Amino acid sequence: MKSMRPSILYFGETEYPFIRSSIAGGTIEVVGEPSELMEAVKREAFPIIIFDYNYPLFTESFVTRVYRRSLLSEFWLINDHENHNLPAYMIDFVFSLSARKSEFVARVKSSLFIKGLLDEYGMIGKSSGIKQVAEMVSQVAPTDISTLIIGPSGSGKELTARAIHRYSRRADKPFVAINCGALAENLLESELFGHERGAFTGAVGKREGLFKRADGGTVFLDEIGETTPALQVKLLRVLEDGSFYRVGGNDLVKADVRIVAATNRDLGEAISEREFREDLYFRIGAIRINLTGLAQRQADIIPLINHFFIEQTGQARGISQRAMELLISYGWPGNVRQLRNFVSRMQVSAEEGELSEVMIRRFFEEQGYTERHLPVVTDKSSQEAEFQLIYQALLSMGQEVRMLRDLILHNLPSRSEAGEGGEFERPSQAKTMEDMEAEMIRRTLDAVGGNRREAARRLGIGERTLYRKLKKYELEKDTLT
Repeated sequence: MKSMRPSILYFGETEYPFIRSSIAGGTIEVVGEPSELMEAVKREAFPIIIFDYNYPLFTESFVTRVYRRSLLSEFWLINDHENHNLPAYMIDFVFSLSARKSEFVARVKSSLFIKGLLDEYGMIGKSSGIKQVAEMVSQVAPTDISTLIIGPSGSGKELTARAIHRYSRRADKPFVAINCGALAENLLESELFGHERGAFTGAVGKREGLFKRADGGTVFLDEIGETTPALQVKLLRVLEDGSFYRVGGNDLVKADVRIVAATNRDLGEAISEREFREDLYFRIGAIRINLTGLAQRQADIIPLINHFFIEQTGQARGISQRAMELLISYGWPGNVRQLRNFVSRMQVSAEEGELSEVMIRRFFEEQGYTERHLPVVTDKSSQEAEFQLIYQALLSMGQEVRMLRDLILHNLPSRSEAGEGGEFERPSQAKTMEDMEAEMIRRTLDAVGGNRREAARRLGIGERTLYRKLKKYELEKDTLT
């Protein structure tokens, strides 16, 4: 890792010795006037800014002003009472003078180390979630262990995979990525393993697949949960000994690759439904990195917006306090991808100056956001959004009902315990939920005239996932070819 000059900016009157001792070899700048602090944050990006809560010049409104100028700095309070009215996304740590000073020293060292990781990996934010990801990458990258990245769509799974590759021993070799949910099974197999001439219509010559092209490097399999069990068998073989056959070929091909996979799907549920192989899951999931959505990473929202404005225009853009509060309270169902699109949308807006409450509310209206804080479905009509939200709710309810069913069945008395002539009827909620799911799929197909691709889009699932459910519920006849 590149060397980093750790430094702390301290705003207060009493210079506590344990603060200076916590950064041996680093620097600390002490200021006592608000104007001095503002000048300091304009001049330098401090990893940590510490405020003495009991200092007479300390005000919470002043902290808010500093925050808007130093979005990636950690804000700490020294406060004996450990209470304040500042929002949670703004304050990272509250330290009481009654606590052990060793805790403070350890926290400084850990925070500076992780801040260095985030900078090196190009990860923007300061939430505990993104810090945990950076720490996991630092542990996993030097190894050759297959890694599974789990997180919702748009949360940064490929960025994490690229960081793993960039800081591995394979960094000077290729990194190739493929979305397993974007291609039909036969095309995906050809893309991964290659094909021989004449293997299928249009195969006019031999073609190397991604595994061979990435020999010595890393293959990123995004949405691996959308692969079929038949293809999963072949992926398992690559993981075990690096060998595979091209489509239509008889010669065994070898490739030395590291596999990093990603999914936004509950693979445990897919295993129980026999849609994903358990042995493959344990091979790719030896190490799991969990990415949370922005709704659980509120401290990252404003820093990311600021980063995207600078990335797209070369300069930051002001945000009013009320607009900032609205942006943080919004659920961001599309996560970082949606956030980037939001910045692009603001750039093409005719309005200039700082982002205002009116501009943000207009954006929410475009996204179909309501004050009920329901999940937001972007880029869809209200009818399409309704279909997807109901379908997602059904899936969630189905899982909860199955868990309740198993709990009830486990605790029901046996037939002998029921007494003479007594027999407990087994609950059938799981079947009921399957009926509801099948009915939702049937209605969606009717609404789109049997178009399978359009139905999958409206339901918010992969086309192959829809195909498997059509077979499960015997609905193939309701689709267009």
